[in-house]
Amino acid sequence: MPLLNVTLSGEPDDALAAAVAAALGDLTARILRKDPAVTAVCIAFVPASRWFTGGVSLAAKGAASFSLDIVVVDGTNTKDEKAAYLDAVFAAMAELLPNLDPESYILVREVKADAYGYGGRTQERRYVERRYGTRGPVEAGRAA
Repeated sequence: MPLLNVTLSGEPDDALAAAVAAALGDLTARILRKDPAVTAVCIAFVPASRWFTGGVSLAAKGAASFSLDIVVVDGTNTKDEKAAYLDAVFAAMAELLPNLDPESYILVREVKADAYGYGGRTQERRYVERRYGTRGPVEAGRAA
């Protein structure tokens, strides 16, 4: 159930936002093995004149950029999976954003399962419920 916060340079573009959401959703499912049914992608746009790399605006450079901050539960992906994900995301974004500035960033943020969730329940609680049923490990052990 990852949460992807994406910032794109440029003016709001619904078609581009949909293409980015689709590409990132696919890569997140294939490489990081995350369930697309509970993957959320939030996209914001920043004018190129207000995005600076190396002290120069993207507008002045005639370039585009993006930032991706994805939140996943710690320990659910290997170093190799995360490296492959960064590589694939950058390649996909280079296809979607002409003149992509290499100073485009991807952060895979790993958080503890007991501090992250959706629908009012942590991922840790979901794990316990899947593993032991709704009663939890202590009650499940007593019933055995």
